[in-house]
Amino acid sequence: MTTLPETMTAIAIHGKGGPEVLVEERKPVPRPGAGQVLIEVEAAGVNRPDVLQRKGLYPAPKGHSELPGLEAAGRVAAVGEGVSRFAVGDRVMALLNGGGYAEYALADDAATLAIPDGVSMVEAAAIPETFFTVWHNVFERGALKSGEWFLVHGGTSGIGVTAIQLARAFGAKVIATAGSPQKCEACLALGAHRAVDYMQEDFVEAVKAETGGRGVDVILDMVGGDYVERNIRSLADDGRLVNIGYQSGSKVTVDMMRVMLKRLTLTGSTLRIRPTEVKGAIACAVERHALPAVASGKVKIVIDSTFPLARAAEAHARMETSQHVGKIVLTVG
Repeated sequence: MTTLPETMTAIAIHGKGGPEVLVEERKPVPRPGAGQVLIEVEAAGVNRPDVLQRKGLYPAPKGHSELPGLEAAGRVAAVGEGVSRFAVGDRVMALLNGGGYAEYALADDAATLAIPDGVSMVEAAAIPETFFTVWHNVFERGALKSGEWFLVHGGTSGIGVTAIQLARAFGAKVIATAGSPQKCEACLALGAHRAVDYMQEDFVEAVKAETGGRGVDVILDMVGGDYVERNIRSLADDGRLVNIGYQSGSKVTVDMMRVMLKRLTLTGSTLRIRPTEVKGAIACAVERHALPAVASGKVKIVIDSTFPLARAAEAHARMETSQHVGKIVLTVG
């Protein structure tokens, strides 16, 4: 094993609150246990769950790093017992349980992937959280198929830009919502058939018009709240609504008669608390089905902006403006 430093620079959360509670600290460098990979981080993705954790609304799972950061890319610095897929020096990206905002981060071997040729470290750091989330929820839970209609809310978010492109790459017809004409143009440029400015239009009516009154087959939603009932009205018979967030509230009222008459499926998931074997199965599916679309150029990694690790607070402030298109990434070193 390569000699590792004793300490590293990391971004810790001091209390609960705004971006200012993100503080640079010196922390011990973690050592990999059985089935783990230690990554010398070169870039780390910034995601909405990091913001929620900073606010005290999304604590780290027990026994895992309390540092923010759910995805990172870099080179393998050390491997734990039983790890044979990766060796020191390999270029990797990984879905993390936390700890990405640091010079070194631990990842489960099962949730770690080799970085495809031609993909930069910044691009790689933007892949795991969004690709795992989109693949599992849209294609596994939502069972989106070629030729079906797909609606994604927040089309210019990190999740949104990935969902638009992957759905289009696999033959679906895509409608995306966004909050400005410029963001709608970005959705169209990524492959959406129709972009709906939710500040100016009712997406339910736009969906009906675009689909000839039929509705969409799958919806990916992170808004919750009053969107749930509107989503139900936007679904076609046998449609599937998949929720991965609830920015407008998790408690809603649902007209079950409409659900029954249209034979709808309402589902959702969160990744962070899932067992390692589940994340490993999703990782295998992403590697097999989604990453070839990245390698071929059919799906592009959309980067909004990058910030040095020490400026993590600025990265969070950028995310909270909701002006970003694509992923925000921290660079390390």
